[in-house]
Amino acid sequence: SGVAWNESHHCRLLAGLVPDQFQMCRRNLEVMHSIIRAARQTKSVCQKTFADMRWNCSSIQRAPSFGPDLLKGTRESAFVYALAAAAVTHSIAQACTSGELPLCSCGSIPSEVPGPDFRWGGCGDNLRYGLQLGTAFADSPLKSSKLGTQALKAMNLHNNAVGRQVLSDSLDTKCKCHGVSGSCSVKTCWKGLPNLDEIASDLKSKYLAAIKVIHRLIGPRKQLIPKEMDIRPVKETDLVYLINSPDYCTPNLHLGSLGTQDRQCNKTSVGSDSCNLMCCGRGYNAYTEEVVERCHCKYHWCCHVVCKKCQRKVERYVCK
Repeated sequence: SGVAWNESHHCRLLAGLVPDQFQMCRRNLEVMHSIIRAARQTKSVCQKTFADMRWNCSSIQRAPSFGPDLLKGTRESAFVYALAAAAVTHSIAQACTSGELPLCSCGSIPSEVPGPDFRWGGCGDNLRYGLQLGTAFADSPLKSSKLGTQALKAMNLHNNAVGRQVLSDSLDTKCKCHGVSGSCSVKTCWKGLPNLDEIASDLKSKYLAAIKVIHRLIGPRKQLIPKEMDIRPVKETDLVYLINSPDYCTPNLHLGSLGTQDRQCNKTSVGSDSCNLMCCGRGYNAYTEEVVERCHCKYHWCCHVVCKKCQRKVERYVCK
């Protein structure tokens, strides 16, 4: 957004904020750039991650006005909530590191003793601050909302926490070498987060293994437990959902399915993007497309590469 985010009335420009989020916006105006960036990243990364699936996350473009596929407690909504929660924390943590936010800076020096060949230094991602503000922003609609059932709120809060846990577990040691003529005699290391694509890939694996649950009174309070009693208890790292999704083969607005007609498929694949699976057995049409590619590239001393442009015919396949 082109808004400078330096005046509290700018918060009214954001659609769909609950009162707690609105107050947080007014108190932390400088963080809103990170939150808006996280929303954009969630949309693009979700669509990239599910580009080879029947459900391809296209409905996320309507956020915050979700359709039935993301409102009814489906496996797909489990993924989107987890990714969005991770993205907000990720964006704030890295904004601290880049100096974008005045209220935070680099992450604290790790408590673990450095190895003999490296020392702690650099500027690590401030995961702690990201978790603090990211959790408050992502979870407040679910805690204050009168909308939705208790089961749906419990599911979404659980999946938000899974997204943040996957992000926290991904914090890794990154290093930079120092030494004479590029040798790595000394390394400076810090704790950094991977890009959001990696987090989404981990969450997609959890989406495929997600557990269907019910919200039932266990002892003094209600908990999410597996619907099938022979399944192990739900872990803090499991994505959970309440209702089965449609197969997304045919359009059904009531279920939030757009169908797969005219979707591109891969004739040689045996995965989810194969023409057999993507087209749900309806068959596919082939067409030829001309693509322009760089070719016959030559390196010229010093220091650039010159290429020619070649046209090539490519056969594409789309679902009937």
